[in-house]
Amino acid sequence: MQSETTIPLFPLGVVLLPAMVLPLHIFEERYKLMIGECLRQDKEFGIVYADDKETMEKGCTAKTIKVIKRYDDGRMDILTQGQQRFEIKHLVDDKAYLQASVVYFDDAEEKKTKDLDKLISVGLELLKELDRLMGKSTDYGLASNLDFKTISFLMAYNDGFTPTEKQGFLEMTSTRERITQSVELLKKKIEITKISREIKKITGGNGDIRKRVPKTP
Repeated sequence: MQSETTIPLFPLGVVLLPAMVLPLHIFEERYKLMIGECLRQDKEFGIVYADDKETMEKGCTAKTIKVIKRYDDGRMDILTQGQQRFEIKHLVDDKAYLQASVVYFDDAEEKKTKDLDKLISVGLELLKELDRLMGKSTDYGLASNLDFKTISFLMAYNDGFTPTEKQGFLEMTSTRERITQSVELLKKKIEITKISREIKKITGGNGDIRKRVPKTP
């Protein structure tokens, strides 16, 4: 059985994945305190996705890799990077900010195969295409040099995915499954984006889509 450890907890409306970066603006007093302590102790804190309905039980720890700006009132702009995934066992409420007792988990060991290499290449090309359609410019030139688990998180972290979809990828413990499902989801997102753009072209052309739709006999 894995031993539990207590970490500071930061519920947010975003999903963080290992090795991925996330900029944060720290403004609440309790989180100013929390981040200040983490910086002094060189300590990670846990990020879990939370919305109006619930807070997830599985998340990812974050390490502050750069303090971008400090404000006179104690606010901070920081850049964080995902580290280890964890599952909350129970909450700890003995400080001004929330803490949790957690256990860490990781992907099962898998061997990289030729078919997986091919799937990764397809996925990286799909990432480029979706970014282009969304008006983004991302350099994936060095991505092929990363280990395939990190590539799986890179693919799953795309801005075109919803928090719910990213949460699903976070909870997976198969690298191959994460890559496979990311590729399928990227294909769907690209198709939806292309259709949306075509609809905008039609409706933006003359303001009346009915004039562009062929009449049935």
